Amino acid sequence: QVHLVQSGGGLVQAGGSLRLACETSGRTSSMYPVGWFRQTPGRERDFVATMSWDARATSYADSVTGRFTISRDDARNTVYLQMNTLRPDDTAVYYCATSAQRLGLLTGTAGYDYWGQGTQVTVSS
Repeated sequence: QVHLVQSGGGLVQAGGSLRLACETSGRTSSMYPVGWFRQTPGRERDFVATMSWDARATSYADSVTGRFTISRDDARNTVYLQMNTLRPDDTAVYYCATSAQRLGLLTGTAGYDYWGQGTQVTVSS
């Protein structure tokens, strides 16, 4: 079973930065699509960012484009979400996810097979 363990959440003031990490275990290859989602109370889990299985393409939600960056460190089996210029409406529980298949960009939750435990990001105003 593939497991994803998240870290890096916390409290930050508006305009600040935060980096989330998601370490993967249970498989040797990092060549799978990865994504980040976020969820607030009473809402669906929303797409934030994704990277294709070969790391040659990325996609971002309109609300985070230019501010967030998805990346990965294959040596550490870790995916990152660098969040800059944070705003109060970025406040949410953030989840990382990965697929069991080597597919392209995945922007919907249905495309992912494994999920991290979630980490709270709170942006104060």
